[in-house]
Amino acid sequence: MGLEEKLPSGVLLTSVEKLVNWTRKSSLWPATFGLACCAIEMMATGAGRYDLARFGMEVFRASPRQADLMIVAGRVSQKMAPVLRQIYDQMPEPRWVLAMGVCASSGGMFNNYAIVQGVDHVVPVDMYLPGCPPRPEMLTDAILKLHHKIMHEPLGPRRARELAQAQAEGRAEELYVEMPSSVRADKAARAAYERAAAERRTGQFAIEQRGGDAVLLPEPYVRSGIATTTAERASQGDARSRQGVSIAASSASEERTDRGGDR
Repeated sequence: MGLEEKLPSGVLLTSVEKLVNWTRKSSLWPATFGLACCAIEMMATGAGRYDLARFGMEVFRASPRQADLMIVAGRVSQKMAPVLRQIYDQMPEPRWVLAMGVCASSGGMFNNYAIVQGVDHVVPVDMYLPGCPPRPEMLTDAILKLHHKIMHEPLGPRRARELAQAQAEGRAEELYVEMPSSVRADKAARAAYERAAAERRTGQFAIEQRGGDAVLLPEPYVRSGIATTTAERASQGDARSRQGVSIAASSASEERTDRGGDR
């Protein structure tokens, strides 16, 4: 069963940008770079049980010149920071960085002078993965989210300017980065999630996926036939509070007047 059996009449139409991004995300080569205990989980992710070879990532390159993904697995000390930056500079473009674990993301429990409080102080980070240490399933999910990010990256500066303008005007396609891996693996669930995201009801979709029956009210929601937004409700609350203060003040003044008349 080859690829040609999946194509109608053996013809596939796509754009150069999508084709290039597909090849990039399907052949990520991570650098052999482990700093602390998170590296053990990274090794387990590459082993047979979790099998990063499914995504074309089984080749951890010993040379940064042959790698395009840096998984910062562990805490980064001040002495290691310039070494990490040198390895990053030796990686060819395009390159991506995944901060694995809370220590690499924010310094974690090592809030002291010896540890860099987040590897984003040294290199730009594309994906943050919390946990201490994160399990292989979590690393796999972060890699899949990074794949999704790569698939939607613009190709060239002109395309980047067009995408930035579309985002500023609200015409850009909304990215489904928060899509769970269990949904992403199922084509029917993925299509349902994309429809829900287009309608901005991903929260309701998550409740339905878990078998819940709660209903999230849309925003703005309708109460007593009048649509009110958050700002309007806040202004109404302020008006009611000001009205309550004025009523209390008038009652206090009337009480003082009555006491004066009695005297």
